[in-house]
Amino acid sequence: MVDVSRVQKELTECNRDSDISGVSIALHDGGSSITHLTGTIAGPRDSPYEGGTFRIDIRLPGGYPFEPPKMQFITKVWHPNISSQNGAICLDILKDQWSPALTLKTALLSLQALLSAPAPDDPQDAVVAQQYLRDKATFVSTARYWTEAFAKSDSTGMEEKVQKLVEMGFPEDMVRSALKSVNGDENMALEKLCSG
Repeated sequence: MVDVSRVQKELTECNRDSDISGVSIALHDGGSSITHLTGTIAGPRDSPYEGGTFRIDIRLPGGYPFEPPKMQFITKVWHPNISSQNGAICLDILKDQWSPALTLKTALLSLQALLSAPAPDDPQDAVVAQQYLRDKATFVSTARYWTEAFAKSDSTGMEEKVQKLVEMGFPEDMVRSALKSVNGDENMALEKLCSG
């Protein structure tokens, strides 16, 4: 059974200095389940991810904090230790190196550090790792491109997207929530709205 009071304390602690740390956590899609969360990390400075905001799906198993949280990137990212297909993460503290002394904030800070310091010798995505090892300049430009395409929220045009989807008959609050959950991708938002 998840220790609810500990999780609530962790959320407060993590969000207290999010401006400084660059990480924050919220209930997933504004829901009410304390076991399904969404983490946000800012792309680290002096990395191809700088300026991006990366969203992470966090699910807490029944044994948390004695079992590691299950985390995966929602935002697409080009990185040797993160699957470019499904966002799966290869990081020791999310597997066998987890300790109850660690928190969700330390896990998010570790992901932020992983963005700065890829470990291509222990990859999650072999294609990205090969590119990193063979042609670092191409890796950096691809990672920058993906950051621009997927991790930077483009507020211009957002109102037009909202208006277009509302005109299709969807409630505005649902439209905004759907667009937010897919980083403003109009087609993915429409799919989400249609699938209920």
